[in-house]
Formats: sequence, structure tokens, C-alpha cells
Amino acid sequence: MSTIEHPLAAALPRAERLHDRATLEAATARMGADITGALEGERAVFLTVMNGGMFFAAPLALAIGCDLEFDYVHATRYGDATVGREIQWRRRPQVGLAGRTVILADDILDEGYTLAALRDYCVAEGARRVLIAVLCEKRHGRRVPGLQADFVGVYVPDRYVFGYGLDYFGQGRNLSAIYALPEGET
Repeated sequence: MSTIEHPLAAALPRAERLHDRATLEAATARMGADITGALEGERAVFLTVMNGGMFFAAPLALAIGCDLEFDYVHATRYGDATVGREIQWRRRPQVGLAGRTVILADDILDEGYTLAALRDYCVAEGARRVLIAVLCEKRHGRRVPGLQADFVGVYVPDRYVFGYGLDYFGQGRNLSAIYALPEGET
């Protein structure tokens, strides 16, 4: 098969491994303990941001030491592309958010347009507070003003990253590490 059909096969040999599975699991365990402390026994709504967030959200939920109510949301700016566009809602949460603490669990905080839209949706639905937990946060200065993650697993450089939930043209989400392409490549 050609690299056009499987672009990951061409990208992976050029990529740098940034964070291995053990590092990501340790970061997730630390975040779970931090979230447990922040919740102080409250039963929060745990919203997984699909699709990339599911690889991180499941072990994070298991690391949180208090009861949670689960749902998911699917909104994207990327689809299988590498450049973002307008938010596309594929599924909104079904559980009631009014008066509740909501944990948004996502794979990455990059510029933050998707997470900002999700946060704003939760607030508009009456959430008492929204906590954002991301596996990784990209280091740069292009973030949506006023948006920040409450819990961050690892930091990644301002390069195209993939693996452990993050995709490369719809591929590589199930890689057990996070990789980065060389600067300027997508």
C-alpha cells in the first residue's frame, strides 16, 4: 500500500518520540489524584471529548477517587484533516449539566477553539463549574484568550503531534506514545 493510503507509514520514521506510555500513564495517575482533591467528594459529570479523548479519558476516570457520572461529547474542527475549521457538533451531552461540576477530558489543548466552545456550551447549560483536563498542552502563544486547562498531563512543542489518541490524517491514535513531526511539517 502506498503512503497516500497510509500517511502514518511515511510520517512515523521522521517523527520524534516525545512521551512514552509509562510517562503518559504516570501523568494520568497524577492528574486523577489532583482531580480527586479538587472535587472533594462531589459527583461530577465526566465528559469525554471524542474521538481522541477516549484513549486518555478511560484511564483518567479510573484514577479519580470519587464517583462520577459519565457522558461524552463529539465536536471537532479537524475531522481527519490537519488544519482546523469551524466547529462541527456530532453529539451533545445527554446528561443534565445544570448546577453540576463538569470535567471535560480531551487529548490536547492547542489553540483551544473546540475546548472553548465545549466549555461555553456547558456553562450555557447551567454547569456550576467546568474543569478542563487534557493529556497534553501545546506550548505557543496562539491560545483562545482566557482559556486554560485546569489539569495537564504533559507539555508538547509547537509541532504536529500524534499518537495516544492524537491522530495523523485519521491514523495513529492507538500508538502507545506521543510523537512529533519535525518543525514545519504536517
